[in-house]
Amino acid sequence: MSLNGNSGGGLNVSLRRGDWFVLSLLGVVIALSWLYLLSGAGLGMDTVMMSSAEFPPPRMMSHHHEMTWGAEYSALVFVMWWLMMVAMMLPSAAPLVLIYNRMYQARGKGAAAPAAMGSTWLFVAGYILAWGGFSFCATLLQAVLEDLHLVHPMMMWSLSKTLTALLLILAGVYQWTPLKEKCLKNCRSPIDFLTRNWRKGRWGPLWMGVHHGIYCLGCCWFLMGLLFAGGVMNLFWITGLAVFVLIEKVIPAGQWFGRLAGLGMATWGVWMLI
Repeated sequence: MSLNGNSGGGLNVSLRRGDWFVLSLLGVVIALSWLYLLSGAGLGMDTVMMSSAEFPPPRMMSHHHEMTWGAEYSALVFVMWWLMMVAMMLPSAAPLVLIYNRMYQARGKGAAAPAAMGSTWLFVAGYILAWGGFSFCATLLQAVLEDLHLVHPMMMWSLSKTLTALLLILAGVYQWTPLKEKCLKNCRSPIDFLTRNWRKGRWGPLWMGVHHGIYCLGCCWFLMGLLFAGGVMNLFWITGLAVFVLIEKVIPAGQWFGRLAGLGMATWGVWMLI
């Protein structure tokens, strides 16, 4: 692959020596995020037990043991969502981060490595910050769905066939909307995005990262909503959605892959309802 992110989509990446250092640090962040999830995300939960290949997930589990949504538990759920988004989304953003690092050095006429690295990680921080906003909203939504007995408080998956069907239909329909197309175009064309939205100054990289994170969020937020259908801590769904997002952003026909998958989701949801 060469780091050629153009409007046609698809990435061709030819790695330089400095790129490996950036990728290594990204890999550490991603790996630590996955390890945190696998360890139970601070909630003392067994992710293997909470993972089911069956869809819709089994409903025989009792949900009489309500979770107390105090400040501490809410904070832990928020951190769980945030690090889950880092684990799932940062791999697909890696080509963009590498391109940003190269463009920063080119615009700075060979900026010193520490300055380039600092700017690059400020950019990454902005991207992660955008997903922090999504994680906050997801935490609130989970609390509401659990209170309505639509999501299991321990297994964190849908207890309602109607809710599951609606989530599939909404995610599937969204794959065909103009907003999805616009957001995905920016995700699939990193050079175009960076060229149009480059910001100078100390905090420029941070706001660029937030800006791109919002596009990425707009591209994937309904897909992430499917975690409520299959299980927020279900490793099958977490891994599957992460791979889905990576394919949609990177392969040449990713846009049509996403649309056809959306058609399948919507059809599946309608079938569940009828």
